[in-house]
Amino acid sequence: MKIVSALAGFFHSRAARGGASDASRAVNRLMRPQESARDLDPLLIWSSCALLLIGMVMVYSASIATAEGSRFTGYQQFYFLIRHAIFLVVGVIAGLTAFQVSMRQWQQFAPWLFVAGMVLLLVVLVPGLGREVNGAQRWLPLGPINLQPSELMKLFVALYAADYTVRKLSDMGSFRRAFLPMAVTIIVVGFLLLREPDFGAFVVITSIAFGVLFLGGINVRVFVLLALVAIVGLGLLVWLSPYRRDRLFGFMDPWQDAFGKGYQLSHALIAFGRGEWFGVGLGASVEKLFYLPEAHTDFLLAVIAEELGFAGVMTIVLLFALLVHRIMVIGREAIKLERYFPGLVAMGIALWFGVQSFINMGVNMGLLPTKGLTLPLMSFGGSGIVANCVALAILLRIDWENRQVMRGRS
Repeated sequence: MKIVSALAGFFHSRAARGGASDASRAVNRLMRPQESARDLDPLLIWSSCALLLIGMVMVYSASIATAEGSRFTGYQQFYFLIRHAIFLVVGVIAGLTAFQVSMRQWQQFAPWLFVAGMVLLLVVLVPGLGREVNGAQRWLPLGPINLQPSELMKLFVALYAADYTVRKLSDMGSFRRAFLPMAVTIIVVGFLLLREPDFGAFVVITSIAFGVLFLGGINVRVFVLLALVAIVGLGLLVWLSPYRRDRLFGFMDPWQDAFGKGYQLSHALIAFGRGEWFGVGLGASVEKLFYLPEAHTDFLLAVIAEELGFAGVMTIVLLFALLVHRIMVIGREAIKLERYFPGLVAMGIALWFGVQSFINMGVNMGLLPTKGLTLPLMSFGGSGIVANCVALAILLRIDWENRQVMRGRS
């Protein structure tokens, strides 16, 4: 509401100086995005499209053997490609719809979306409702598709954390009034995620929530102290969980137990080694032939490394770096215009894409312990692709509104 009041005050002052017509045009532009669709960030669009299209090609390449050799897929080599393409189309349609929603409306919806996400995280844990795969109960079966609530929750947390921070701007120096309520909320979310279990999503969501609080101006000393406590807490969660502890030991020396704890990482490293500078060629990966588990999801980057080499991996890294940079620029522009909620939403999404891609790349390269996180915009997964596309549409809406406000002020 502070943002709305500030904009209303600005337009009122313009009208008082005889600029009412300019203000009216700016308001009309904010209400009719389809009339100025050209006012969009080209680098954000092209980097996103490049990642989505490369992802579709590489998902097909990485999944051919799995699709042809499984009764579940009907032995059809195009099974995962077709589903990924359908998810991408659904994501684009959802994104186009989301772009029509103003950021003022997103701010009004933010608490309710967060509550809806919490309900979904609860429902997925109900026996008989949630679907269990490889020991993890993270999906809700909805006919021919499976909904993964944790993917939607990443977007909902970015929106909610931004709204919460804007409402608490005057209390950002207070531990009790600003930090504690959000900490309790994220602990509840984390408990539900760890029950699935989905430790990777918990790390990403925590990074989004507390990162937005930090960018919103929370007391730095309190933040650093509690960040240390959070790191210790995450360490205890790993140490007290046998399977997470096994993954950590496998990460430290994958070759010691290459057919057990270090199986995934050892084959990912083999894929990177085989790729060398320019890869063995698109479609020519050996590791995807039932050696590397989850080749089309968690370890897609390893297949890219094997088939396209160092050049392919660096292209992906640079595209993600460009994408996150442009998102942060959009967020800073919104903050400069005193549009605090849109600015913090953009930065929250930047943290989401940045942290998740960093963890996925680190896992694939053997720099981080193995964790079940997909590569945003690229890996196979319907819920993730749709959530990513909606997030991109919200970013484009923020950038579009920034440009309309700046044009109205000029």
